[in-house]
Amino acid sequence: MARGAARGRRRALWLLLLLFVPLPEAQLQPHDGEPFRWSIEPMLQRLESRFDARREAGCADFDPRRPIGRVLAFAPRLRNAAPGADVIDRAANAVFEGAAEFAACPAGAADFVQAFEMLRAAVKDASARWPEARGKASLYRLLYGGRMAVEEVLLQLPEAALPALSRGTDGQSDAPSLMLHGVRVHSGDLLVSRGGAPTSAMIARGNDYPGTFSHVALVVIEGREFETVEAHIERGVVVAGLERYEDDRKLRVLLLRPRADRMGGAAAHRAALWARDEARRRAIAYDFASNLEDPSEMFCSEVAAHAYASEGVELWRERTTTSRVGPATWLSLFGVRRFETYGPSDLEYDPNLTVVAEWRNPEALFEDHVDSAAMDVLLDGADRGDALTFRIWMLPVARLLKAYSSVLNLFHIEGPIPEGMSPQAALRVNELGRRHDAIVAHVEAEAEGYRQREGHRPPYWELLEMARGAGAATL
Repeated sequence: MARGAARGRRRALWLLLLLFVPLPEAQLQPHDGEPFRWSIEPMLQRLESRFDARREAGCADFDPRRPIGRVLAFAPRLRNAAPGADVIDRAANAVFEGAAEFAACPAGAADFVQAFEMLRAAVKDASARWPEARGKASLYRLLYGGRMAVEEVLLQLPEAALPALSRGTDGQSDAPSLMLHGVRVHSGDLLVSRGGAPTSAMIARGNDYPGTFSHVALVVIEGREFETVEAHIERGVVVAGLERYEDDRKLRVLLLRPRADRMGGAAAHRAALWARDEARRRAIAYDFASNLEDPSEMFCSEVAAHAYASEGVELWRERTTTSRVGPATWLSLFGVRRFETYGPSDLEYDPNLTVVAEWRNPEALFEDHVDSAAMDVLLDGADRGDALTFRIWMLPVARLLKAYSSVLNLFHIEGPIPEGMSPQAALRVNELGRRHDAIVAHVEAEAEGYRQREGHRPPYWELLEMARGAGAATL
């Protein structure tokens, strides 16, 4: 009997030790492509010099009509621009230079923002006629670079004066509609947003064209009822009302609509109904692998892509890719297996879609920039070989929590570790959050000191330097 008890104790000890043994994880090759490269340092130095010179000279002789006029002069020329045309880069430079002046002298900033919206509409009209897989780099430089320049202007305004709503082009649609926070929203529209979690920042920034957005929801409207169809890491694909949609914290929301010459309102409405009915017909788990060929599981962008495909419209004319080794390595540790996928940020450049409006949370816009700077520094560290490790003694706890979560999932209840996520991935999500939060805390403290010294919020390039200074403390 004593020998039997000893054998039982040894087995229990071996079982306990096995709980500490991590499973092997695939380290996959990134996409064989080329990340976008900003020639950013010289440009930032010029803009900073322009900004400092304007602040020193004061605003008494600043005529906002001049930089606005320079930007607007490009709008008619952009409507017929070819892919990669020099006029697109020159228009971007006009936006960057104007933003440096308006950041120092914000009077007239609302008109400057509207001038940029006109440029965006003009170049998107042109891109709708371009051959496939052409011109993304120049589009990105103008649209994403212009967005960041405009936001530097907005961040110099007092929070009370920062406009929460920016209007784009009110694309035509005869789909059912409702008014939502001052904008008419139609069934089939897309709500592209940025969440506040570190994983949201990684989704937005960890690809070849780092962007602003991390989530996509498809709008369904019938009668007076507003719903969204969207995929969440914690819940898979769900149908939610407005209150549920707004309960999930968002730093910004962009409203996109199918171009009328590409997809009529009736077809957009049918696509939205198809997605809603599919979500109600079967349980669809979240697709951590980003496998576009397998619709049995879906991440948020797949929901929109499959819905539009049901009506013969292909979104993401150019797929989102990750070619940098560091971000690809970290993403693979979270379960990603495909590095050519559909990224939420790239919808802003899609020629099938019109930018209708954007809601920015005035209090959260600066937080969004701080989050992006922290993530950019972390991903640069990943490129240098920083490992996303976890505390090995937490692995048995995570495995027990995963077992508990699996039981809850049988009853369609969310557990502490999402369905489809491994215990090791969950621990790495926590480690990413710890490092990200440490950098953010450092940057926020440094940024407040900068604001008190300089009298204005630090621009993005200063946030990056602050985040780099915090990097060592996070490992």
